[in-house]
Amino acid sequence: MYTRFDRNAARKRRHLRIRTKVKGTTERPRLNVYRSNLNIYAQVIDDTKGHTIASASTLEKVFENMEGRLTVNKSREVGRLVAERAIARGVKKVVFDRGGYRYHGRVQALADAAREAGLEF
Repeated sequence: MYTRFDRNAARKRRHLRIRTKVKGTTERPRLNVYRSNLNIYAQVIDDTKGHTIASASTLEKVFENMEGRLTVNKSREVGRLVAERAIARGVKKVVFDRGGYRYHGRVQALADAAREAGLEF
């Protein structure tokens, strides 16, 4: 019988495989990315303590004035914001967790902007 391919379930399986290899420590936390149809979210997470050090998303008030739907430009801004907040908390090096998404488009734009803002990964 025909079974429908579930992209989100496949992404979650990929993310689990990635998470077995990528772990955030206190010295080098994990920069996690979640992408929905309308928004993008980024968090810097210390997995040993289970704490979020810094976060940013397109749901913040900064993005209310930006025109149009979610674009690569908004993703770049989220990357810049999360990098600035992490650096302000004393984090310079991170491990990038793409969340099972392809390193392309919005995810790549967020990562590139975080690098340009001063995060090393």
